[in-house]
Amino acid sequence: MGLQSSPIILKIGLFLLIMAGLPAKAASLTIVDNDVLSQRSPYIPPQCYTNPKVSDNTTVNPCYACHTPSKRPNVLNDTDVQLVYGFPESVLHNPWENMFKDRRTAIAAIKDEDILTYVRQNNYFDEQGQITLVKRLAQQAPKFDANGNNQWDGYVPDSYFNIDQEGFDHAPDGSYTGWRSYAYYPLPGSFMPTNGSTDDVSIRLAPAFQHNSQGQFDLAIYKLNLAIVEAMIREQDVAIEPTDEQALGVDLDKDGQLAQARLIKYDWAPLEKRFMSYVGQAKQQLDSGKIHLAAKLFPEGTEFLHSVRYLDIDQNGQVAMAPRMKELRYARKTTWLNYYQWEVLVRAEIKERHDFPARTKKVRGSTEEGVGVAQGWVYQGFIEDKQGELRPQTYEEQVSCTGCHGGVGVMMDTNISFYRKLPQDSFQQGWYHWNQKSMAGTPEPKRQSDGEYEYSYYLKNNPTGDEFRSNHEVQQRFFDDQGQPKTDMFERLHKDISVLMQPSTERAIALNKAYKILVNEQSFILGKVPLLKPLDGVVFEDVFADQETGITEALNAF
Repeated sequence: MGLQSSPIILKIGLFLLIMAGLPAKAASLTIVDNDVLSQRSPYIPPQCYTNPKVSDNTTVNPCYACHTPSKRPNVLNDTDVQLVYGFPESVLHNPWENMFKDRRTAIAAIKDEDILTYVRQNNYFDEQGQITLVKRLAQQAPKFDANGNNQWDGYVPDSYFNIDQEGFDHAPDGSYTGWRSYAYYPLPGSFMPTNGSTDDVSIRLAPAFQHNSQGQFDLAIYKLNLAIVEAMIREQDVAIEPTDEQALGVDLDKDGQLAQARLIKYDWAPLEKRFMSYVGQAKQQLDSGKIHLAAKLFPEGTEFLHSVRYLDIDQNGQVAMAPRMKELRYARKTTWLNYYQWEVLVRAEIKERHDFPARTKKVRGSTEEGVGVAQGWVYQGFIEDKQGELRPQTYEEQVSCTGCHGGVGVMMDTNISFYRKLPQDSFQQGWYHWNQKSMAGTPEPKRQSDGEYEYSYYLKNNPTGDEFRSNHEVQQRFFDDQGQPKTDMFERLHKDISVLMQPSTERAIALNKAYKILVNEQSFILGKVPLLKPLDGVVFEDVFADQETGITEALNAF
């Protein structure tokens, strides 16, 4: 990763690594029975133990999709992970035992109609349309209470997935919950539905961003602030409805006058005295220093809600998002770190890896309040219990979130999906839920660095389209028996990403069955990737320190 370290910066960095992420009261959390680790590195995902060498002459590279030259202020630049298994010496043995279990007989024993009936049951709402987790967290609080106050202090789900034509969620009484759904290009690999799950993501900004200067909810103000956040994360102009800048006191289009604006002009270079601003109450808080604004960083109080779901088959025989959730994942930004502090974190990470090669990361948190990452976010999750009802994830299950959301080059302020939001010329400007419009007809995006089509580039370097070299359906769909690309299929992909994203109905049903077995076992801490056969020979059971992966050229995800 290449940065040089200084003792003062490193001391600050180590302090931030310890203290950032959770609110101050988390320091006194009581550890309950399930707030311990059965293995030392749940933050290293099973994908990272994959052997990319197919043969002596062939090596694939799924690793670059996550481990890549990064964008400011994330200076991790972890391309070295593509080339070497740089694990702590204490975790060279692969702890993800589910990767090697043969469940083909168990999968075959489940009837197709039974698994489809199961995934079509809604485990988020009860028969009255109320959120089941709200009741469960209230009624069974002592079961999940980590800090001993006899109540649930973590996130209480409050999205009704009642999405309007602008992507906003509404409560049963019609009021806005603040959540806004957006469509995005799935990250190449595990998050493509062909590899086992559908998912959706919503964003919510803190109340000040939803309020006008008088402190009242104002949808127009909220939409403008979301557009400003989008412009800052993407570092691009964002189109808006005609807006009176005079009433807001902000030159949104940066034309030097307060008139009518039709876009948020991205023009932020504080060292050159070029600034941007939020509007409404958020502007007041920005001016007073209570909140902050910077490129590639979300403001304090930003939340994300991410549901991971099974695969359903719709009335037209197409694979679609199932009502049943596998997981509900939540994130909240609690602390602001500036660019310098982000660099400090990386320097501290480099020093710790060098000085203590056997040391694993310490992740603070609990079942109840989630787990913190050093960049100032808290992550929390819910997952199916043995009966299929959502329950809070254990501490260990939540620690697995921190690998991708706390330490990879591709992330933007620990988030991945918002930077990948569909562009302005998409349906509803990209603000919609997948149930309103499927991926069908969504054109393939192009890479910034070289102009190549993104998913085509991924398949060129990883023909099975997953990190485990196991999705042979994708390989056979896009390559012939000699491994040569099928030109017609790639031409179709350029026009419609669903050609890659959607598995066959047979594969979708089988993947649902494979995951349901994990639910029955409740063996998520041994790996929760749905696999149709064991990965012997594909995933290493053991690696040695600084073992080379076999990849000789590091690639760029961007």
